[in-house]
Amino acid sequence: MTIAVFANFEKNNAHSATTEVCRILRDMNITIIADRQYAEQFSEISSVRLCEKREAAGMCDIMIAIGGDGTIIRYAPYAAEFDKPLLGINTGRLGFMASLESNELYALSRLKSGEYEIIPRMMLDAEIVSENGDTKKFAALNDFVISNPYSRISDFEISINGRTVNSVRADGIVFSTPTGSTAYALSAGGPIIDPLVECIEFTPICPHVLSSRTILFSASHVLVASHKSDDGNVYFIADGKPHIHIGRNDKVVISRSEKNLKLIDIHGFSFYDAVNNKLMRPIK
Repeated sequence: MTIAVFANFEKNNAHSATTEVCRILRDMNITIIADRQYAEQFSEISSVRLCEKREAAGMCDIMIAIGGDGTIIRYAPYAAEFDKPLLGINTGRLGFMASLESNELYALSRLKSGEYEIIPRMMLDAEIVSENGDTKKFAALNDFVISNPYSRISDFEISINGRTVNSVRADGIVFSTPTGSTAYALSAGGPIIDPLVECIEFTPICPHVLSSRTILFSASHVLVASHKSDDGNVYFIADGKPHIHIGRNDKVVISRSEKNLKLIDIHGFSFYDAVNNKLMRPIK
């Protein structure tokens, strides 16, 4: 068995957790590969093969992401591309999608015995179609956000098959997966959605009318978003990555991805445990 270990070494305890993870895997005679970008951090850990992260994702049987939810989101596209299960280990503050905390590393033995569940997480694709016909493609595990970074109200329109289904004046709009329902969409007033539900959530950010609310669309729909901003300062963001400018005549086409993230759950289906333990209580 080969496991690719990815870590966000800026997180507290990430280095010590990564060292311990590699020790446990090595003791189980598991081959370990890691991202060459972090050669210095892995230099003190023996028996780790370094290569490019995309190559590591393609070669491994299982991927491990050590850090917080952002670390899982960062490596989710690689796991989905190569259809590899991904285990999250939390060393951050929330770690909502992580199956293990840093004090539960003893459970890593279940990876070799197969004592875990695979929870499929739906992903979204987006294509920005510019006025001249150029296109840019993106994927997201959590969400796509279209907004004005200066908190200025813009007019947004959502359509399906050329028919307008929603027009809203707001600071921005969020299209999220059920997984992303507990992220930005939740802060914007959207509901918590069971990650096994298949839908596309649309949530306006600070809408200017009281009647603007979240809409859940069928995952089979292809949504087209556009805007009519007066100042033209509207941008597109995929899972928190650097923003892309959206012109007044550009279209953003959003649809369900053909790929899913296979998220490993070692303790059984723990989504509602995470809701109760991490969202319903203050984060220390």
